[in-house]
Amino acid sequence: MRDMPYQMPSKRRGLTAGRLRKRRAGVAALLFGALTAALLGGTPASARPEDRAPLTLPSPPGGDNVRVLVFHGSAGDEPATVNAGIEAIERIGNQGPAATRFTVDATADASVFTKAKLGKYNAVVFLTGGGDVLDPEQEAGLESYMEAGGGFLGIHDAARNEPYSDWYSGLIGARPVATNPATAQRAVVEVGDRVHPATKELPLEWKRTDTWLNWKDNPSGTVHTVARVRESSYQPGTGANGWDHPISWCRDYDGGRSFYTGMGGTVATFQETDFRAHLRGALLWTTRLSSADCKATINANYKAERVTKPNQPGQSDQIGEPHGLVVAKDGRVLYIGRGGGDNSAPVVTDWNDPEIGKGQGQIHVYDPATGKVTLAGALTVFGNKGGGDELIKVEEGLLGIELDPDFLDNGWVYLHYTPHSRINRDTQMAERRVSRFTLDLKTDKLDLASEKVLLSWPVQIHSCCHAGGGMSWDSKGNLYIATGDNNSSQFSDGYSGNNPEPNYKGVSFADARRTAGNTNNLNGKILRIHPEDDGTYTLPEGNLFTGKEPDEGGGKTRGEIYVMGVRNPARIFVDQKTDILYAGWVGPDASEPSTTWGPAKYDTFAAITKAGNHGWPFCMGNKQPYRDRNLPDPGKPLGWYDCDHPKNESPNNNGLVNLPPITGNTIWYSPQGGAPDYPRDANGIPSYKASEAKFLLPWLKGGGQATMNGPVYRFDADSDSTIKWPAYWDGKWFVGDFYDADQPRHAVVTDPKTVGKGGLPVHAESLKKIIPVGADGIRNLMDWKFAPDGSLYVLDYGRGFFTSDSKSALWHITYTGGEPTPLAKDLVRKAE
Repeated sequence: MRDMPYQMPSKRRGLTAGRLRKRRAGVAALLFGALTAALLGGTPASARPEDRAPLTLPSPPGGDNVRVLVFHGSAGDEPATVNAGIEAIERIGNQGPAATRFTVDATADASVFTKAKLGKYNAVVFLTGGGDVLDPEQEAGLESYMEAGGGFLGIHDAARNEPYSDWYSGLIGARPVATNPATAQRAVVEVGDRVHPATKELPLEWKRTDTWLNWKDNPSGTVHTVARVRESSYQPGTGANGWDHPISWCRDYDGGRSFYTGMGGTVATFQETDFRAHLRGALLWTTRLSSADCKATINANYKAERVTKPNQPGQSDQIGEPHGLVVAKDGRVLYIGRGGGDNSAPVVTDWNDPEIGKGQGQIHVYDPATGKVTLAGALTVFGNKGGGDELIKVEEGLLGIELDPDFLDNGWVYLHYTPHSRINRDTQMAERRVSRFTLDLKTDKLDLASEKVLLSWPVQIHSCCHAGGGMSWDSKGNLYIATGDNNSSQFSDGYSGNNPEPNYKGVSFADARRTAGNTNNLNGKILRIHPEDDGTYTLPEGNLFTGKEPDEGGGKTRGEIYVMGVRNPARIFVDQKTDILYAGWVGPDASEPSTTWGPAKYDTFAAITKAGNHGWPFCMGNKQPYRDRNLPDPGKPLGWYDCDHPKNESPNNNGLVNLPPITGNTIWYSPQGGAPDYPRDANGIPSYKASEAKFLLPWLKGGGQATMNGPVYRFDADSDSTIKWPAYWDGKWFVGDFYDADQPRHAVVTDPKTVGKGGLPVHAESLKKIIPVGADGIRNLMDWKFAPDGSLYVLDYGRGFFTSDSKSALWHITYTGGEPTPLAKDLVRKAE
C-alpha cells in the first residue's frame, strides 16, 4: 500500500471461506492501519466505516455490451510496457467478428475497485508494475468482483502485486522468485493446450523473445497450464523450475475466471501477432465470450479408484499375474494374467519334469455396470518358472489380448500365447501363436473349444527374456502383433544382443540378429495381418516385405513383418484416427555408455507411420550404432554398424544380409537421462563419453526401466459421459514405464511434421499425480487403455515378479471436473 507510512504484517489477510469473513478481515486491517498510522504521526489510510455496505455487483458482472478494464497502477514507476499493452488490448477488442469485439477502458486509479461501476466490466486486466497497488478496501472490491463471476487477466509483473495477500496469490496462481534474468532472451514456448482459445492457433513450438520469470512454487497441478517455456532454450538463471516451467495458465477461481501469463515483459511483445492472439483467447474466456476448459490438468479433478479386490487365498478369482487389458465398446474390461500364480502356487523348473513351467493364463472380465469380476477362462501355458537368472526364468505365457472389431456381435477374442502342450523339452523350443476364441457375451465365459489358430511361429525358451505380446487394430481391420526377440543380453555385457556363440542344441539365444535383425524370422517384430472370418489371414499392402522378395536368392523374408528391429514391444497401440502405430520396447542391461561397444540401455518409444526397421540390435535411439562382434572371438570389437546401410552378417541369420535403413525413434532414455545424445565424429559415430552427453528430453530418465506404451486419447464431443477425460488430452500419446520414480508417466505431443521420422516430442505433461504413483498407488504400471466413455483403466502388476499379490489390481481413473466454463447459458453472446 504505497500511501501508507507503516510496515505491513507479513500476511495481511489469508484466503477465507466466505465473503463475510473477508469483509471483516478487511475492516480489521483498515482499523489497524489507521491506528498504526496515527501512532506514527502519519496520515491514516481512508478506512471504510463499519456500517458501509459491502460492494454490490451484478452476478455475473458485465452484460452483452462487453467491456474490459485495463488497470495499470503501480507501486513505483509505471512499466514501459503499459502503453504498448493498452494499445494491443484495444486493437484486440476492435478486431475479429463483431460478436467477439469489446470496449476497453484503462485506468491507474485503484479506487475503481470500490465502486459499483466495476460491475459493468466483463473482465479486468492487470497490466501493472510490481508492489502493493490496492489497499484492503480495493482488494475486497476485487474479491467481490471475482465472487460475482468476473474475469481476471494478469500479465507478467501482475504476479508481483499484493505481496501480502494469500487470496491474490491464489488468483494469480504462483509468485516469482526474488531475482530473475533481467534481460530479454529468445526461448521456445511449448504450447501444450491445443484447444483453449488462448493457445489453439499458436505454433507447437513458439519461438519468441521476452523476459522470463521463475516461480517460487511450481503451480502445475493446481492450475491448468496452457503453455510452458523450455529452459534448455535459454539461460533461466537461479531459481529455475526445470523441464516443467509453466508460463501461461488459467483456472476457475473464487466464483470467477482467472488467466495469467508470465509473458509480456517487453514492449515488443505486445507487437507480436501471436502474443496478441494469445491475449485475445484469454480475454474471450475471461469476458465470457467463449467457453474453455481450465480444469483439465488440475490434479484434484481426477479420481483414481481400485476396482478389483485382492484374490481370495489360493485363488485367482479377481486377477491373475497382470499382463494386458482391452475395453469392449459396451464398457466391459477384459484383462489377462500371464501365467504366474499366487505365491503359494507350485513352480517347476526341472526340464526333466513334464510339468516344467506349466501355468494358467487367465482371462478375467470386469463389468463396470455391476462391479462384478468373472473368471472367463484360462489357457494352459508355458510361463510359470518363477524368478532367477536369464537361463532360469521365462516371460512366456499369455501375453496379449484384443477384441474383434465386431466383438459385441460375434464375441471373438484374440489371444497371443505360448501353449504348454507345444513345448519341446529336449530342444527347449516352443510355439508362440495368436488364436481366436469366442466369449459367451451373456455369461462372460470363454469357449476354449472354439480356438482357431491364425498364426504360429517357433521361439526358443532356453533363456529369458522379452516376449512382447501387445496387439492392436487399425481402422482398416488389420491386426498388429508385437513379438519380442526372446534373447539374453547377459552374454554381451548388456550392450548389443549380438553375441553369436551361446546356443542350445544349435539355436542361438544371445544373438538378436537371429531374431529381431532377421528378415526371415517373426521374433523381435511388429507383424501386421488382416484376419478373415474363417480363421485365416491375408497380408495387407504396405508391409515391410511381401514375402516374395527375389533379393539375395529369394525366400529370405516374411510378409507379415511391418516393423523389424524391436526388442520387447510389450505394449502397442494404433490410433484409428490417423492409423499411426505407437510402440515401446525394453532395452538391454548396460548401465552406462561404452566408448568400445556403444550406448547404454535405451528403453524406447516410437511413433511409426510406415513400415520400417527401428534398429535393434544394430542401432538405438536417434540412430546411435553399436559395435559389431563376430567369430572367432566375440569379446573383441569389429567396426561400428552403419545405421543407414545395416548388414546382418551373423552366422545365425537366414534372412537378408542387406537390411532396410534404420529409422530413428521418438523417445529413448537411459539411467543417465532422457534422449542422451553425443558429439559425432566425421563418420557420424557418437563419442559415447558420459561427460559429453546432452539430454534432449529432460523430463524423464531410467535406472530400473521397462517401457509400457499407452494409448492416444480421442475426445468424443458427442458422448454424454460425465467421467470422460477432457478435450485437452485429445491426440496426446500416453507413455509410461513399469516403474514410477523418474521414469516416464506422461502425455506427450508430437509434431505432425516430424512424427514417424524420428522427431522428438515437443511437449510432455506429467501424469504422476493423476495416475497416482507410490506404494498405495499404481507403482508398477503394466497396461492402460481408455474406455468408450472416456475414462482410463490401468493395470498395476503388483509388488513381486512372476506372480500376483495383494497389490495386483485393475484401477479406474475418472474425470470429475465437470463442463468447460462459462456454461453455455452464462455466455454473454452466442459467439461460439
